[in-house]
Amino acid sequence: MMQQVATVHGGELNPLDSTGLCLLSLDGGGVRGLSTLYILKGLMDRLNQTRPDGSLAKKPCEVFDLIGGTSTGGLIAIMLGRLEMDVDECIMAYVKLMKMIFDKPSKRSVSSIFGQIKPQFDANKLEGAINEVINNCGAKPTDLFNDQADRGCRVFVCSITQETKEIVRLRSYPIRNKPEIPATICQAARATSAATTFFEPVSIGARRFADGALGANNPVDEVEGEASDIWCEDTGDLKPLVKCFISIGTGHPGKKSMEDNLLRFVSKTLPALVTQTEHTEKRFIAKWRQHYDNKRYFRFNVDQGLQEVGLAEYQEQGLIESATEGYLDHQAVAFRVRDCVENLKLKQSNLALLEQWQGRARWQVPFERNKHFTGREDLLSGLIQKLQQESDATTKIAIMGLGGVGKTQLVLELAHRVRERCAVCWIPVNSLANLQTAYRKVAQNLGLPGCDEIGVDILEIVRTYLSDETIGPWLLILDNADDIELWTSPLKSEAGAKRLIDYMPRSRHGAIIWTTRDRKVATGVARENVVTVRQMDESGASEMMRKYLIDPSRIRTDEGLLPGLLHKLTYLPLAIVQAASYINETGESLETYEALLSSHDDEAVELLSEHFEDDGRYADMENAVAKTWLISLEQIRRRSSLAFEYLGFMACVDPKDIPRSLLPPSDRSSLKQQTDAIGVLDAFSFITKHKDGSTFDLHRLVHLVTRGWLKKNGQLPACHEQAVVRLSELLSHISQTNRIHWRLYIAHAQYAVGGDDKKRSKEEVDLAEMCGLCLHYDGRYREAETKYQIVLGYREKVPGLENPDTLISVNNLSTVLAQKGKYEEAEAMSRHALRDQEKLLGLQHPDTLTSVSNLGSILTRRGKYEEAEAMHRRDLEGSEKMLGPEDPRTLMSVSRLGLVLSRQGMYKEAKDMHRRALRSRERVLGLEHPQTLSSVSNLASVLSRQGKYEEAEAMHRRVLQDREKVLGLEHPSTVTSVSNLGSVLDRQGRYEEAEAIHRRALQNREKVLWPEHPETLTSVSNLGLVLDRQGRYEEAEAMHRRALQDREKVLWPEHPETLTSVSNLGLVLDRQGRYEEAEAMHRRALQNREKVLGPEHPDTLTSVSHLGLVLDRQGRYEEAEAIHRRALQNREKVLWPEHPETLTSVSNLGSVLDRQGRYEEAEAMHRRALQDREKVLGPEHPDTLTSFNNLVSVLDSQG
Repeated sequence: MMQQVATVHGGELNPLDSTGLCLLSLDGGGVRGLSTLYILKGLMDRLNQTRPDGSLAKKPCEVFDLIGGTSTGGLIAIMLGRLEMDVDECIMAYVKLMKMIFDKPSKRSVSSIFGQIKPQFDANKLEGAINEVINNCGAKPTDLFNDQADRGCRVFVCSITQETKEIVRLRSYPIRNKPEIPATICQAARATSAATTFFEPVSIGARRFADGALGANNPVDEVEGEASDIWCEDTGDLKPLVKCFISIGTGHPGKKSMEDNLLRFVSKTLPALVTQTEHTEKRFIAKWRQHYDNKRYFRFNVDQGLQEVGLAEYQEQGLIESATEGYLDHQAVAFRVRDCVENLKLKQSNLALLEQWQGRARWQVPFERNKHFTGREDLLSGLIQKLQQESDATTKIAIMGLGGVGKTQLVLELAHRVRERCAVCWIPVNSLANLQTAYRKVAQNLGLPGCDEIGVDILEIVRTYLSDETIGPWLLILDNADDIELWTSPLKSEAGAKRLIDYMPRSRHGAIIWTTRDRKVATGVARENVVTVRQMDESGASEMMRKYLIDPSRIRTDEGLLPGLLHKLTYLPLAIVQAASYINETGESLETYEALLSSHDDEAVELLSEHFEDDGRYADMENAVAKTWLISLEQIRRRSSLAFEYLGFMACVDPKDIPRSLLPPSDRSSLKQQTDAIGVLDAFSFITKHKDGSTFDLHRLVHLVTRGWLKKNGQLPACHEQAVVRLSELLSHISQTNRIHWRLYIAHAQYAVGGDDKKRSKEEVDLAEMCGLCLHYDGRYREAETKYQIVLGYREKVPGLENPDTLISVNNLSTVLAQKGKYEEAEAMSRHALRDQEKLLGLQHPDTLTSVSNLGSILTRRGKYEEAEAMHRRDLEGSEKMLGPEDPRTLMSVSRLGLVLSRQGMYKEAKDMHRRALRSRERVLGLEHPQTLSSVSNLASVLSRQGKYEEAEAMHRRVLQDREKVLGLEHPSTVTSVSNLGSVLDRQGRYEEAEAIHRRALQNREKVLWPEHPETLTSVSNLGLVLDRQGRYEEAEAMHRRALQDREKVLWPEHPETLTSVSNLGLVLDRQGRYEEAEAMHRRALQNREKVLGPEHPDTLTSVSHLGLVLDRQGRYEEAEAIHRRALQNREKVLWPEHPETLTSVSNLGSVLDRQGRYEEAEAMHRRALQDREKVLGPEHPDTLTSFNNLVSVLDSQG
């Protein structure tokens, strides 16, 4: 227990005694600053003598909230507070610094012939000495004095500006409403110590600074003012906040320090300095007399014995120390020292609160110290050094290495070595469930409020506690952090859920150590602070084996075999421990164990080695782990045949996320036997169960070892066939409505099907087709293409090229190629399938009509709209006749016909088609079916093109929300909805929102599809448009050039989307005043659109309008007027009179009439545009505001 002291009031401790401010003021005084340090040493030594045994000694920076100093007092303040030295370190550094500075004056005189003061000592020596001190503390001289770090102890030093002669404070911290001087640590030290007659002033930026002693040699007033600015800026009432205010002088100097100062300036100034210090002391004690009387304000200053010590006489260290000790031993002073120490003892520092850890839960580690721990001294010393380094943030270290290399044992030994210096908490992270259980136990041991409540966020409770800077030093160990997704993915499904990494506490007094097998995890949590643990050397491995073997005689008997055995175990600690355990349990010799290792075929070992060399995360030592695990495999086979059967099955599917429902059903075993078999695998740590209990992971190395064993024993083909059959059963019914079901098994089916370079059975090919369909539905087109190619390659040989099943495979592959943007190849394959199906099956067969529809869609994507329309009308007619008007297949035809009609600008017909498809799909398929959502999206796009933006936006938001829910965030259809929403926001003038949406779409499309995919280029183009509308023309031009260049390459020069890029580029060139280039682009776009789309297509009319604009800007008003009248006439006909694009033509025509001086006609146009835009777009739309400004302008022109 800590003692209560004389600051008790009315029988109770005053809260100020534990929570109040502690302030320290340090006078200037050259070499005599040693006296200051010896006084402070006396205080700190007495304070630390009262601490409990084994607790950490306090440093001044851990006791004082603010330290202020002047001149050499400023230097000391920097060393104690900013560099966080203890007093003994500071004394050693100060003596060395004084010797380096004052060893030999650089000049004999203090005055030039003109009477100007010249420095006696070399400022370069001072700077060099300061830099050495800074470097020795692990900092850099160029580090900013205020580096924005949150330290418990604030430091400032006083200096004087040569320009104004005013005192300024250089701070190690920011302070509100106060200007900051961006000084480095070295500059701050130079500025406060550049004493007149001693050193040259120092420059910081454009200002020059000298020693602050002339204005504040005793800086108590500055400390008081600074503390008021920090803690009571509004009231200035500091005294109620202060528990202890200490002012320390450098001893009464007498007259010795003035003997060499010959000029009148010096002879008057230095006595004034001394007098000012003494007067300040008396005045301040009078001002703070209540604190002085209540033993809260203390002034210490040696009054006798230092009068003969000059400011630069560094040789007098012994005299200074002796005089200071004599002063502290004086009875009156000793009483004040005692009272001061008793006051400081109650300060609730980090150390004091650490005692609470000691009494409650300072050591929370689940394992005893490993008495067999061997070696690793270099790693341990390095880790301890990292933990001891001063830091402004939480120390984070990741210990990385292969499973079995000894990471956990290394950290366990480290924890025991540092347990006397900090609290230690150990958390297993092998699963989220275990992590939460361990966190709850930590919270319970600490007695944290709310930790036992149901539903409480226990991770947040512990994080909040450990983030408290006042609780003292702690070490948090997170063992087995191998799952990257656990750290980077939200722990819950709801929006805004935190990731595990977000729950890590933050405290500059804390450290977190992760152990992990995954380098990605290591660098993700600790960045560059990663410690790699490798296999042991032969001597360390030999020592470990000797420690773990119970019977030492086994080593003596087989001494010559030990090196060979260790080599086969690759000096891996887990392999050594497992081998020793097996020998201890069975009583077998080293020779027998080595024979067991050698008895297995090397093929499995080579397979295991190859896999991990390719992975790039592990060294060769995993070979021995595989051999060790093969022994465990044999034990499992003998213990439970069903467990071994399950293991063989799991070795033929993906090792991660294995649903229990995937395991083969068995009539020969009961539910209990099945549960027991899984329990055996769990007991051997071969599998890790998920929290839900219905899914588990098979260890990756065990997976490979088991495959090797099965292959060696001829059982792999049977196990593989069993897996294929089981997966085919589970994937026999695939639709877009049961994706939750088939998503459980798709990764395992992909693994079972394998890569491109293997011979497959018909069953494997059928499973590959199922995989392809699932992947296609999931928007994973590259993977789907691979699977469809496998199927087609097989069926082209068996049963042949013109078989209906083969043609279905051709059609499937062409569809996914079109989704990938490979239109030309997709069209050729689709035409091939259609031709052969018409010949084999007839014109009206459902498979034939499917190929008709798919070919129509590909033609639409290629911009061949008339042929595409004909295909879709043929498909629709045949589907209605064969299947009925509301069959999902018929509704697909309706939807696709609507799309091609929309592309041709036939919006009314397109809208009718999409409304028909939507109504029927909602009724037949349901509101959230992917095809229903496609109809909503298609209808919204038509409405947007008709200028019905609010209605379109609402529909796009509905689709986006439902697609994110049903398909996922990165599904291509979801990203299409993102893109569509961005476009309709753009058209409403909400450019910032639109830009953010388009950037999201572009980023996802580049990731999910590829950078040159047509849909990716659509996002590039859309982003260029919204950047253009924000006036960011250079960025917009770059986007449009990229889109144009890639569309010309991927599509073709006259493709409608390519012409869109031509038009967009012309528009942004026009905006930049590059009219000739812009005109050329618009004429190219117009000419080709008239040819490809027709003269009245909305896109063609857009080109007409754009050409009119650039002609107008070139002063070619008559040509521009004719062009704008053509655009207006056709838009009124094709769109409608109040369509936003029609109103754009009205506005453009008004502007060109205005420029020709035809103001009345222009006014009529601008009034029409303004009136209709207010109604259609709203009064604050950018286009509406443009019309308002145009009307005002033309009215002004008319006077």
